[in-house]
Amino acid sequence: MNDEVFALWVYLARTPLLWLTVTILVYCLCDRFSAALHRNPLANPVLLSMCLVGLLVRGTGTPYGTYFDGAQFVHFLLGPATVALGIPLYQNRQLVLRSILPMACALVAGSVTALVSAVMIARMLGASPTIVTSIAPKSVTAAVAMGVSGRLGGDPALTAVLVILTGILGAVVVTPLMNGLGITDKWARGFAAGLAAHGIGTARAFQVDPLAGTFAGIAMGLNALLTALLVPLLV
Repeated sequence: MNDEVFALWVYLARTPLLWLTVTILVYCLCDRFSAALHRNPLANPVLLSMCLVGLLVRGTGTPYGTYFDGAQFVHFLLGPATVALGIPLYQNRQLVLRSILPMACALVAGSVTALVSAVMIARMLGASPTIVTSIAPKSVTAAVAMGVSGRLGGDPALTAVLVILTGILGAVVVTPLMNGLGITDKWARGFAAGLAAHGIGTARAFQVDPLAGTFAGIAMGLNALLTALLVPLLV
């Protein structure tokens, strides 16, 4: 019986459908858990999913390449999901136009601060040029950050890890931080989340409020564009 179960596992482990299914089921489970805790920032479904899937991949001895053969279908959907952020943007276009000046100021301040602080800290700690280049675009969405890092001689894999860690940290701290600072404006909270924590922060903002998610999506897109222009100049 054990031999049959093992043979079945070996067969399933080689099929992309297995890890695609596992990824989706784990996220659904973690999202239910997060909802049961009233969306507590520490119960971030992306963070919990990453830990559980990582443990499963590690525990079963599955190579990352085998896992990604299935997970790449979810990865592909990042593009359409990002484009879909244009729907709430269109629905709130009048409010966006009225807030264009403060948004521009916040964008420049946030983008430059995130970029310069990361580069300067890395250089003060004696990081190599490759690591500095990999760290620089950490606050933008993974697709853009990896592209910028790779073109400038950085390590795209390291950049991807830093982007994910930045997004998770931002999504966890944004709500208690904004509450502590007494910032109640939904668009300001959302814009800050998208600017500092890209896609993961935007997902968190949409969980809190649709308007906050709209401005988070705007900040994520604009910050990706501005950072792609600034990183080559700074690095």
